[in-house]
Amino acid sequence: MKSLKKKNHLEPTFGFGESLTVLIVILCILGFLIIFKQQEPQAPLFIAFTLLAVYGRLRGFKWNTVMDGMRDGLRAGVDPLIIFLSIGVLIATWIFSGTIPTIMYFGFEIISVKFFLPTVFIVCTLVGVACGSSFTTVSTMGIAFIGIGATLKINPGLTAGVIVSGAFCGSNISPLSGTTNLAASVGKISIYEHIKALMITDIPAWAICVVLYTVLGLNSKNVSLSAVHKMMDGLANGFWISGWALLPVLLLIVLAILQVPAIPSLGLGSLFAAALGWFHAPTTSITTITKTIMMGYVSHTGDKTIDTLLSKGGIASMLTSLALIIFALALGGLLIKFNIINAIINHLSGIVKTPGRVTLATAITCIGVNLTVGEHYLAIILPGQSFLHAFDNLGLKRKFLTRILNDAGAAVNAIVPWSVSGVFIAGTLQINPLQFIPWAFFPFLVTILSIITGMFIKAPKQAAAA
Repeated sequence: MKSLKKKNHLEPTFGFGESLTVLIVILCILGFLIIFKQQEPQAPLFIAFTLLAVYGRLRGFKWNTVMDGMRDGLRAGVDPLIIFLSIGVLIATWIFSGTIPTIMYFGFEIISVKFFLPTVFIVCTLVGVACGSSFTTVSTMGIAFIGIGATLKINPGLTAGVIVSGAFCGSNISPLSGTTNLAASVGKISIYEHIKALMITDIPAWAICVVLYTVLGLNSKNVSLSAVHKMMDGLANGFWISGWALLPVLLLIVLAILQVPAIPSLGLGSLFAAALGWFHAPTTSITTITKTIMMGYVSHTGDKTIDTLLSKGGIASMLTSLALIIFALALGGLLIKFNIINAIINHLSGIVKTPGRVTLATAITCIGVNLTVGEHYLAIILPGQSFLHAFDNLGLKRKFLTRILNDAGAAVNAIVPWSVSGVFIAGTLQINPLQFIPWAFFPFLVTILSIITGMFIKAPKQAAAA
């Protein structure tokens, strides 16, 4: 009698068919409202989260379980949420200190219209490798290049796509990157063995991007240099343009080399920029500086283009993005708590018997976690833990697993509109994700190349026979 009573209190489990149906319904809701109706992602995610919570309760889960799933999802995203706020502060203080205006000014001096796109891609790649953070690259060099591109009358979606490709390529192959180190740790291999494996797919993808962006750049229309000179004059009159203003960039690179975590690095970079800005303009009150940190920098140059481009940043500017990420993480927490994600992963891992299939299944799972959970760390951890034994059973080196985790897990996160990276990019560059995603070639290319490469991996004869 006691065992029967205990059994009645067991919560339900989702099978593969039901789990797949739930995921398809959620993706249909998000896709229809966000892509076809062009709605902001917050409301669609809230609707999907609420419907899933109610469905879970109707299926027999207790409300406490539902709330625990939500909390677990949010707990996984605490670091990204704080990083978002810190980057909002970094943007505001780097404009106040003249750092971003100086990058723009020097950029106008050396960049030509024809080679603007490949130059942006290469520079963002190098900065991404140096600092190990795609977010930092987008929020610093990205903002500067968006401003330059607007002056050169280049499609902002195209410019943003190039920035994203470069930033995520650089972060992917950087030994300082959090996602790259995470992928290596999931596979329990050295970071350098992992990066060496990444080079097989990332370098060809990078080279193809350079060619494509060069071709697109050559088709750009010539722009009157008077607009460029006008922008440079406006920057020089409204901001401190100096090599000294680039010191915050140097500090951030040094902190990255010293492997200081992202959150304190961003905080120190912001405080240093604020101090540097005050040193140049000592009459600035502490109230003005703290208001800039909270509400963002407001440009008053008199040039509408400059004032629009450089009036941004601050904690408040990130609150809308934070709301979106909170709903996405809560939704992801429920999908994991209800065992929906694991049911699908376990089904896929059980049917893979060849290197090509296990590579494809891992890539599909990484993409699926990105689409449903939207968190790049989970898109590495969940598939990595689930398919590790499948790779081992086939006698495959774990570097083949970690490569696909980085390529289809971390990089793909950038091209999902409601993901952590997608939301961050859209908010920072002030652009609709659907405008830049078609031009962000690197995440698409590197994923395809990673899958194709997996098709040619040969399993050891003993493992294949088993």
